[in-house]
Amino acid sequence: VQLQASGGGLVQAGGSLRLSCKSSGHTFNNYAMAWFRQVPGKEREFVAGSRWFGGSTRESDSVKGRFTFSKDSAKNTIYLQMNSLNPEDTGIYFCAARYGWSVAYYLASTWTYWGQGTQVTVSS
Repeated sequence: VQLQASGGGLVQAGGSLRLSCKSSGHTFNNYAMAWFRQVPGKEREFVAGSRWFGGSTRESDSVKGRFTFSKDSAKNTIYLQMNSLNPEDTGIYFCAARYGWSVAYYLASTWTYWGQGTQVTVSS
């Protein structure tokens, strides 16, 4: 499984960015995808995720109402639309994949495959 994330950058507080993650090398039935983020000295934090087919989207409380997770099965790509960004959203954003959905989906250790990460920097 290969994951290729893109779309990060520098944006002012209140601005928007859209991240993309193209996946390949697996069939999508029963797979799940997610976005995590990490800042130096802290553990990787769950942002949003969902099964490829069916199931509800889970989001962290810190991004609800501002970030939107979406999928395009035809393009094998997931997205993270990030609006109303603030400096606390700064970090490296990673996409992740795993077979099946875990009740411990919020733990990075339960995800199997990772993209290379894309830097998001929000200036105040």
